[in-house]
Amino acid sequence: MGTLRIGLTGGLASGKSTVGRWLEEAGIPVMDADQVVAELYAVGAPGALEVQRLFGDDYLLDDGSVNRPQLAHLIFSDSQARDRLEAAIHPMVRRRFEEFATSHRVAVLEATLLVESGLHADCDQIITVEADPALRRQRAIARGMNEEEAQRRLDAQSSGEKRRAVADHILWNDGSVDQLRHRVDKLVLELTRGHEA
Repeated sequence: MGTLRIGLTGGLASGKSTVGRWLEEAGIPVMDADQVVAELYAVGAPGALEVQRLFGDDYLLDDGSVNRPQLAHLIFSDSQARDRLEAAIHPMVRRRFEEFATSHRVAVLEATLLVESGLHADCDQIITVEADPALRRQRAIARGMNEEEAQRRLDAQSSGEKRRAVADHILWNDGSVDQLRHRVDKLVLELTRGHEA
C-alpha cells in the first residue's frame, strides 16, 4: 500500500495549525508548507534567489535572506505579484512534499493556499478547517495583526466554499477547543485505519 497523502488547509486563523499539531501528536507526520517556505527564503536558498530575480534586491535583507514582512505587504496588495511568486515557489514546496511523503505510510501537507496553489491535486484526501470569516478576522486581530492586514489576508485567500468543494473532511472550528479536539480525534482513527504512520 502506497503513502496516503493528506492535504490540510484552512483560512487565516481557522485553527489549521492547531489541527496539524494534534495530528503530529497522534503520530501522523506533518510537513508545514510555511516552514518549508521559511527554509526556501534563507540566505542563498532557491526561494530567496527567486524573490531576488522576480522583485529585486529591495525584497532581501542585508544578509541575503528574504525580507518577509516587505514581501508579504507586496503580495497581499498586488495579486499579479502574488501569482508570480506562487508560480515560482509552489513547485519547490511540491517537490519537498514528495520527498517527505515517500518515507511514511501517511503524510500530511499543511498549507493555507493548498487549493489556490493546486497542491491539493497531489493529495489523496483533503481536510479543511473552517470558521466564520468574521470570527477568523477577530482571532487574527486578537493575535496582534492589525485590522487592515487581517482583511488583506482574508481577501487574498479563496473562499471557504472553494476549500469545502474539494474537501473530504470538513472540521468546523466555530465552537470550543474541546469540540475541535473531539472532531480531530475521530478523524485520526479514520485516517489511520489500515495505514500505519
